[in-house]
Amino acid sequence: MATLSLSSPNALSLFHRISKKPQLLSPKPQLVGGGVRDRTSLLSHRATSSFAYNPLRYAVEREGTALTRRKMKRGGGVGAVCYAAPLTARNIQWISAISSAVLMLAKGTPVQKSFLVPLFALQAPSSLISWMKGEYGIWAAFLALLVRLFFYIPGELELPFMALLLVIVAPHQVMNLRGTQEGAIIAVLIAVYLGFQHFSRTSLQTSFEQGSIVATIAIICIAVASLLFLI
Repeated sequence: MATLSLSSPNALSLFHRISKKPQLLSPKPQLVGGGVRDRTSLLSHRATSSFAYNPLRYAVEREGTALTRRKMKRGGGVGAVCYAAPLTARNIQWISAISSAVLMLAKGTPVQKSFLVPLFALQAPSSLISWMKGEYGIWAAFLALLVRLFFYIPGELELPFMALLLVIVAPHQVMNLRGTQEGAIIAVLIAVYLGFQHFSRTSLQTSFEQGSIVATIAIICIAVASLLFLI
């Protein structure tokens, strides 16, 4: 058999390969002293530069500044911004009902106030109509009727009682006119007729005097509310 001689070139190369140890990866040298400070300042400078020249941030800030300027121009300068409540159908119904009740009790107007009773039934809020048709409304009508039988009630106070009775005894088909185009047309006709009576029998200057201004404002509110329902 052939013996392996250490003096041969192949044996020496094999021996060096076996005895040679793999070198471990040495960690990267860390910067100390001034190197660390230089690297930190470089990173902060890059972050500041990228933040300062971010195009998306610049566009958002520009849009916000333009919106603020538009708000200031609309408001006439720096001040409180007021937001109006939405003019819903329920709010208009309450305005019409309160104006009708005020006009029933108001003095200084020559209008025929009996037309306010069907107008109130057509434009009163649904919650108020439900209360009048309920148990409490029936009891209120019963007590008012007893008082009317034994005591004298002025004509202005009879109209709310008549409106209560009309809502209670009105047929279902009549109450279905509420919220419809036909009911809105009837309400507009009543409001126009009341306005014609008020302003034709009293002059324009007299309508806005102290004794008639409450009735004038109530008639205007009723007319505006009826027109809004028709639109």
